[in-house]
Amino acid sequence: LGDRTIVDGRMPRSCRDMSRPASRTMLPRTMLLATLLALAVAPISGWGIGNVVRFPAMALKGLGHVATTPVRMLRNRGKDKGDAAVCVASAEPSDIKTSDIKTTLEAAGQGHLFAGLTAGQTETLLKQAAVLDTQLPGGIQTYVETARTLLKDSAEGKNPFEGFSPEVPQGEKLVIGDADFLALETLGKEAISEAGFVLVAGGLGERLGYSGIKIELPLYIAEREASFLSLYVQHILQLQGAGKQIPLAIMTSGDTHAQTVALLAKHNNFGMAPGQITIMQQNLVPALKDSDARFAANADGTIATKPHGHGDVHTLLHQTGTAEAWQAQGVKWVVFFQDTNGIIFRALPSVLGVSKRNDMDVNSVCVPRTPGEAVGGLCKLTHKDGRQVTVNVEYNQLDPLLRSTEQYAGGDVADASGHSPFPGNINILVFKMSSFSDVLKSTEGRMKEFVNPKYKDDTKTTFKSPTRLECMMQDYPLLLPASAKVGFTQLDRWLCFSPVKNNLVDAALKAEKKMPAECAGSAESDAMALNARLLKMAGVSIEDTTSEPVSFSGVPLAFGPMITLLPSFGTCLTDVKARIADPSKVSISAGSALTIEGDVTVRGSLNVNGALVIRATKGAKIIIDNLAVNNAGWKMVPAEGGDVNVAMRGYNIEKSDTREIVFEGPGEHVIDEA
Repeated sequence: LGDRTIVDGRMPRSCRDMSRPASRTMLPRTMLLATLLALAVAPISGWGIGNVVRFPAMALKGLGHVATTPVRMLRNRGKDKGDAAVCVASAEPSDIKTSDIKTTLEAAGQGHLFAGLTAGQTETLLKQAAVLDTQLPGGIQTYVETARTLLKDSAEGKNPFEGFSPEVPQGEKLVIGDADFLALETLGKEAISEAGFVLVAGGLGERLGYSGIKIELPLYIAEREASFLSLYVQHILQLQGAGKQIPLAIMTSGDTHAQTVALLAKHNNFGMAPGQITIMQQNLVPALKDSDARFAANADGTIATKPHGHGDVHTLLHQTGTAEAWQAQGVKWVVFFQDTNGIIFRALPSVLGVSKRNDMDVNSVCVPRTPGEAVGGLCKLTHKDGRQVTVNVEYNQLDPLLRSTEQYAGGDVADASGHSPFPGNINILVFKMSSFSDVLKSTEGRMKEFVNPKYKDDTKTTFKSPTRLECMMQDYPLLLPASAKVGFTQLDRWLCFSPVKNNLVDAALKAEKKMPAECAGSAESDAMALNARLLKMAGVSIEDTTSEPVSFSGVPLAFGPMITLLPSFGTCLTDVKARIADPSKVSISAGSALTIEGDVTVRGSLNVNGALVIRATKGAKIIIDNLAVNNAGWKMVPAEGGDVNVAMRGYNIEKSDTREIVFEGPGEHVIDEA
């Protein structure tokens, strides 16, 4: 490769209708070379063809950091209305010489990998190493040099926070529903047209008892087709309205990539236009077996690899050219969100409003943090030499950092509010594109890395199991200049944070410790309670919005009215307010269930005492002038086994009676049953 190295910019097929067979796609010669390379390394790298062809993107090695060449973004050019292709990235590839890679490995101290290998195993190893060298920013040599430095610091017990003193950073704590909050929502909705969204979706649902991807799971058990990914896309489309397309990028992993592509293809991108979605697949990095940063090997002689961490999302946005393309399209704000925090879009307009009003380079969404909870704390760190940075401190590092100071000698404890004085970072981030782009260009998309080895003995030279370098998306502020505006927006947890992380057993243990359960049932319960609160804040009369907690498989959950407001009805509080002309004429009883989807406006009176489902789809508009519902309704009942959605919740919905009003297709429909 000479002075060139490749960084991975993968794509689902070339820009074309994914329903067409791969054999019908004509590839340029340079792309064909990349395809042949992918085929050659498929057995040892986990790459496959099937539904996906992945092309490498090119880069140049610079001084200190890898320097990436411009990457061309290719748009879907299919003419069929059914096209579901996503946005992909590519650049001119080059031949890879395995002889050069052997020299690279030996120069990096990896000669041990060749011991005892057959000629065939050696060739396979070199092909794998060639791919890894192209994927690692700076190549194998830079990865090894960084690893040795970090491992040396770890063995010597160096504290990354040595010399730093923490203090509570500057930020805004919003009062949900007050005049300033509503003004920020309005300002944020104006900024939506200038935003791009990035979903970090590298996780499987195995921990939840589900073998598929987590973003395929439903938030609401009664709306099983409304997966997390579907809800996120629908929120973006609702906020987009008739304006210009808002781009969405999804970072996948090797575990989730093919299933994510298939999910989007199956549902025609959930309504997003061809080319509106970009998929970026993470790479794995070499595993390290000792403090000399020697690579661990698999039984077949190939290099053992491990995930690098979600900080790769920034690297991929740069390497695939996505950030550059978005900036050229007029994107001014980049919003990062996580895979199973289904309620976050309710808060994002107000958060964007804060970013725009204060012209913030980084705005971290935070919640009041319970001391000891597995949520990092946002801190302003000041070094004794005068350096300052506002950054997340991981929960397991926060207590010792605080104890090392005089002001917080008690460690990670609550203040008078009952919470930690340091806001809890939930990894929902808003970056200003201009400064983000500058940092990506100057660093070539490379994030700060760390290492966390588990040593075998006190010599600290070998590990219990191989380790690797890692990076985290929330460490981005470490790359910013001191003049950058970095802060936070703190919101009550009920509006912005209820992820699905735990199975029922783990959730029950957390609940016993008075910690959020963070399971499928708690996420659904929280989402329904949020929907009820939005209606109540809009002026609707809702009877007894919370009930006494009921234990479902050991997890206490409080269900009031089972209210489901789908994104097409409205995303945030101002949207909900706009849907109800006279809230004094709307009432919902405590045991009721209400589901609303689409363009539905309550112009007159609506009284629900039972179960009501209203859907306006495919251009339909429903206006309610007079409607009263009285029936046996729905209720949550304990349940075990059954399908995976029931099993991970410990309950099911028993539907005794339901009034359904559904209209499809263009047209206005007035409901008046006076």
